Amino acid sequence: MGVFSRLSDLLKSNVNDLIDRAEDPEKMVKQVIIDMQAELTKATQNYGKAKASERLAEKKYLDAQKISESWENKAKTALAKGDQDLAKQALARKVKADEDLKNYKEMYDSISDQTEAIGNQVEVLKSKLDEAKSRQAMLIARSQMADTQKALAKSTGGFDGSSALEKFDRMEEKIERKEAEAAAFTEVAGDSINDDLSDSFAKIDEETKVDAELKRLLAEMGNNNSAE
Repeated sequence: MGVFSRLSDLLKSNVNDLIDRAEDPEKMVKQVIIDMQAELTKATQNYGKAKASERLAEKKYLDAQKISESWENKAKTALAKGDQDLAKQALARKVKADEDLKNYKEMYDSISDQTEAIGNQVEVLKSKLDEAKSRQAMLIARSQMADTQKALAKSTGGFDGSSALEKFDRMEEKIERKEAEAAAFTEVAGDSINDDLSDSFAKIDEETKVDAELKRLLAEMGNNNSAE
């Protein structure tokens, strides 16, 4: 029964406890499945050997039973013919056959009990293996989710939201200053254009006035010359 030492440990172990102690729960869960599958393979092989031994013991037991029955029938035949001495010889052989029959029966019963126990353990292991396989995907998914949450907590824990917002505020202030400067330059440039235009019109107006004065003076001077 030593082949089931590890099997017993696996059946008694709590899978969740193993995962808690594992550095990599996903690998641990997969390794548990691999170990249980290996134990199931060994257990199945030993169960097959036990069944073979059981069949052999059963054959010896049944053969011994037939031999005992055969000598008893021979003793009856001898008695039917009135030969008691021959009947006693046959019964002596039957007594010996009965001793062998008893021994083979005990051996068969013992092997049969052991084989049944091994078979039960194989069924238990199959059940546990099926349960482990059905839980494997769920446990791995939970492990991955926990890793994701842990990584997210670490990233958010090292992130200073206030500092980031302050940086955005400073950037916004810089942009606003740049926009104000651009508006001021635009306004100054517009005033400059307007000033030049006003100067041009003012110059034209002044020249017009000068021309008018010139014409007036020329007219006056012309009239004065005519009077002379």
